[in-house]
Amino acid sequence: MVEREDSERLTNILKAASDPTRRRLLTLLVQHDVMRVTDLAKQFDMSLNSVSKHIKVLESAGLVSRTTSWREHLIKPNLEPITEIDRWFSQLRSIWDMRLEALDELITKDQDDE
Repeated sequence: MVEREDSERLTNILKAASDPTRRRLLTLLVQHDVMRVTDLAKQFDMSLNSVSKHIKVLESAGLVSRTTSWREHLIKPNLEPITEIDRWFSQLRSIWDMRLEALDELITKDQDDE
């Protein structure tokens, strides 16, 4: 079962990834490994401030990290939190598999009884 702290972390990750702009930011970062905030902002039809706010949401979820060198802010993806989503989906799949197996046993038993 998912602990409360893990559940809150998973919720934050899913919320951060739920926005199409943030997903596009993540995709760009994975493709390029590291990008400057200004270069990321050029990829969107929005202000630098708006892009920066999206990046902060991704940062708070642990999906990106920021390093600063003088006035240059470099953003790097961190896909480790994605493993938490994968683990959660695995739990859902195993529950679903158990239910399907139970249904299969029930169908097989009914067929044997006939």
